[in-house]
Amino acid sequence: MTPAVREELFWKAPAPGAYALCDSGYTRLSGAEKICRRSYMTRSDRLDVMEIGYSSDNGATWSDFRSENVVEPMPEGGAIRHHAMPPFLDPLNGRLLVLVNEGVRPADDPIKDGMTRTYLSYRVSVDGGRSYALSEQVIEEGYTPEQPMRGVTIGRNAVMSGDSGCEPVRTPGGRLLVPCQVCPVGPDGRYINPGGGYSYHEAAVLIGRWAEDPGDLRITWRLSPSIRNDPARSTRGAIEPTLAPVSDGRLLMVLRGSNDVKPELPGYRWFTVSSDEGDTWGPVRPWTYSDGTPFYSPSSMSQLVRHSSGALWWIGNISDGNPRGNSPRWPLVMGRVEPCSLLLERESVRVVDTRRDGEWEGMTLSNFHAHEDRFTHEMLVHVSRFQTRKGDWTADASLFRVTL
Repeated sequence: MTPAVREELFWKAPAPGAYALCDSGYTRLSGAEKICRRSYMTRSDRLDVMEIGYSSDNGATWSDFRSENVVEPMPEGGAIRHHAMPPFLDPLNGRLLVLVNEGVRPADDPIKDGMTRTYLSYRVSVDGGRSYALSEQVIEEGYTPEQPMRGVTIGRNAVMSGDSGCEPVRTPGGRLLVPCQVCPVGPDGRYINPGGGYSYHEAAVLIGRWAEDPGDLRITWRLSPSIRNDPARSTRGAIEPTLAPVSDGRLLMVLRGSNDVKPELPGYRWFTVSSDEGDTWGPVRPWTYSDGTPFYSPSSMSQLVRHSSGALWWIGNISDGNPRGNSPRWPLVMGRVEPCSLLLERESVRVVDTRRDGEWEGMTLSNFHAHEDRFTHEMLVHVSRFQTRKGDWTADASLFRVTL
């Protein structure tokens, strides 16, 4: 670990076997007010608890945390799940926008139910995240709650936000772009998995606009064309897109792929570019270093973050050798995006954290969230050091402060 990276314990795991997760961010267009969300899970892809707290001093201290509803058990079995993404602060109107993966899960199974029953809702706050002035399902114009957008029918397939790196962006033209992923369907109209891995998705972008009436907090939505990756190249398709506008008006999307069940395939990160504010996207290609050299990356989330210096940073996992599906999810690194090619500047890549002596090879540094500190201009990376011992889910939530 370099002197430019400092680790702090942010939240200690509340119980043995609890995988603690945290994120935080600003709630106003200026000042030191922040919101923090902390949660934990004891089973894969199913939150047990989420709590929300507030800070008026840039995260030095936090209020008492209040519970957020994440699971409603059903009398006949199963549950209704609500998994909110980190709040997005609209840089023009100061509203907080929260996207939520929701759905009825009769078996409470993230694959059997999650790939066929998940839909998106959105919440809007005008008081710094203390309450929601609006909460409703994301429905494309001309569609219904049961068929919320083109190509999605609840019960047959699903639409969802992939992970905490899938943050909305505002374009110069005033659009809200929300990266998402859609479960494709076969000839019978039901979810298919042509790659044979854990799951399969096509990426897309929800293109939104705020209502013109400033008193109306609703957003009108439409779905972009699907962004597909060949299952012969990525067995899980195009998953967990992260977006960023660049200075010449283009949009960069970096995607998670996978070689799950086909370890002979190269495990790459993938990318595509839009020149029309998300209406259409170019071909999906392996994302490489800016000198053209490929690099390996496991099947894990990543995040693009714009720094106040103007630099665009990518945070994710890079592997020394070809990964096997999700592993190894270490080290966690960050590097600058070269502004012309939109590829990764090799010489800028630095390690945020990595596996340490004595830790299990299957340990994970992923499911993170990052933002810039307005006052110190450090990059703040919330990440949990998960499964440092094989079979033990107990993981504290850390905060890494990276000086750029």
